[in-house]
Amino acid sequence: MMGAANRARRRGTQAPRFQMRYAPLMLIYSMSVSADGFINDRNGGIDWTAPSDELFGIHLDRVRGLGAHLIGRKLYEVMLVWETDLSLRATPLYAEFAEVWTALPKVVFSRTLSSVKGNARLANASLADEIETVLASTDKHVEIGGAGLAAQAFELGMIDDVRMFRTPIVLGAGTPFLPPLDRDIPLKLVESSVFEPGIVYEHYRVSPATAPTT
Repeated sequence: MMGAANRARRRGTQAPRFQMRYAPLMLIYSMSVSADGFINDRNGGIDWTAPSDELFGIHLDRVRGLGAHLIGRKLYEVMLVWETDLSLRATPLYAEFAEVWTALPKVVFSRTLSSVKGNARLANASLADEIETVLASTDKHVEIGGAGLAAQAFELGMIDDVRMFRTPIVLGAGTPFLPPLDRDIPLKLVESSVFEPGIVYEHYRVSPATAPTT
């Protein structure tokens, strides 16, 4: 995997191909996207991403399987309601998600926040170093979001896994899920599924050959 290869390269070691491909810990980038690849609309809205109960359960299982989350300020503030708004715990499913999300360790990247709440801390090192630190601190996968922070990780060659929940809507403008890059990043389709109402789940593994040279 590209992130594993790049991490091994920075340490000055040769990462075995078998271990890179099947390494148990990965940096995952996963978000809901429109059919034309945007994570929000031209006004920043995300109402069109509201999941069905089935898909919400999938998201719950996804978050439950994480060891930590590297998160940008905007996404952190959007998700903070799950920790502060008790009305969102009105159903057992939503209450369980709130508990899982609240307990998940988070590293928040922000130039403006001076403090964060709950089981979160502000990043105090470079993104590359924080990724290394967080991956070393857990025995589970780590997720990164939103798009701006993930774009930096793509540029560093540290994204291992890409997972999209593609919604059947064309927005025409907004924040793109994937960043512009100066190189190709080949992906291998790991799995795909369809959830109501027509959400296509696409899970890709990043090729280890795409790590930038140093």
